[in-house]
Amino acid sequence: MSEPSELQGKHIVLGLTGGIACYKSAEFVRLLTKAGATVQVVMTEAAASFITPVTMQALSGRPVVTSQWDAREPNNMAHINLGREADAIVLAPASADFIARLVQGRADELLSLTCLARPRERCPLLVAPAMNREMWSHPATQRNVAQLQVDGAVILGPGCGDQACGEVGDGRMLEPAELLEDLIAFFQPKVLAGKRLLITAGPTFEPIDPVRGITNHSSGKMGFAIARAAREAGAEVTLVAGPVHQPTPRGVRRQNVMTAQQMFDAVVPQAQQHDVFIATAAVADWRPANSAEHKIKKEGGKDVPTFELTENPDILAAVAGLSDAPYCVGFAAESERLLEHARAKMLRKRIPLIVGNLGPATFGRDDNALLLIDATSDRALPPDGGRADKLTLARALMQDIAQRLQAVNP
Repeated sequence: MSEPSELQGKHIVLGLTGGIACYKSAEFVRLLTKAGATVQVVMTEAAASFITPVTMQALSGRPVVTSQWDAREPNNMAHINLGREADAIVLAPASADFIARLVQGRADELLSLTCLARPRERCPLLVAPAMNREMWSHPATQRNVAQLQVDGAVILGPGCGDQACGEVGDGRMLEPAELLEDLIAFFQPKVLAGKRLLITAGPTFEPIDPVRGITNHSSGKMGFAIARAAREAGAEVTLVAGPVHQPTPRGVRRQNVMTAQQMFDAVVPQAQQHDVFIATAAVADWRPANSAEHKIKKEGGKDVPTFELTENPDILAAVAGLSDAPYCVGFAAESERLLEHARAKMLRKRIPLIVGNLGPATFGRDDNALLLIDATSDRALPPDGGRADKLTLARALMQDIAQRLQAVNP
């Protein structure tokens, strides 16, 4: 769920073309306004056959524009005014026919005319296709979409799944929450464009028997926020996640693991193909030397079972010790003397940067406070020493890492 201020101050022109996916656009408007944006809806005649302008006006708080001859515009140039006022034009849904119109430069109704007349250097066009799977896969549509991208448009989706016609496949419009996440990401600075990041998140689970195990309170929220922020910053992101119930951020490749050994086996072989490794996961230091084949029963009067523990592999140290190691960022979840223990961990692992936080004060929460520690200095995030939501902190961390990478490889 996005924070209310993520699109604060942004003015979005939302264009609706003919398609059953127009029903999703109503929820999209609600999410946009909740995220702080103002929304001006423009509808084609075909779109008005699927959802009424009254509905869209009620949700956006603005009269819907449907005609280039709208007399409410003082200069009678709605197609000019709409594009000049917008921070972006989003077409959701965009039908196959309308995509073809954009490629051809058609301007015989208001929405296509507005797209053609927009100042391209400062008013981007984002297009969310919505159509039957056969229409989407048709060579003509694929040519048109490719040309639209060459012309500078950003394509959002499409998704894959059940379609209104009863068929299943590619072509359905992305869900409103997915569109919102993509739009928010679009406006984020691309400070990590061209970089590849490998991130671990969540706890590990070390089985005692088929039912019980050793784990911790990590929810994975910080690591998943970092993965999302890295993707927003333009990076290609691989996320290796322990057993958590967090949705995968848009555009992030996810690998699920359970134990520390599985995480080690997933991370180390691919670490050298990445520019940055961020070890956010709260990995168990020890595991039972032997896991029982069946559930250990509690039987009255008998001795309480005991377990021999053995040390888990050190994932961060192993990656940092590779001959062509990526830039390594560690996390230290401490319960006391944060700076002292985190810096000691940084030196022990031989990494350039470690991020400290107080585990009991952050596990499971939506906010956090971080301490960025390197060989010579430390600084708090947020700078005022307070707390902030984890996505905001993750974005600030990406900015910091980008600056450090630039200093290493100017």
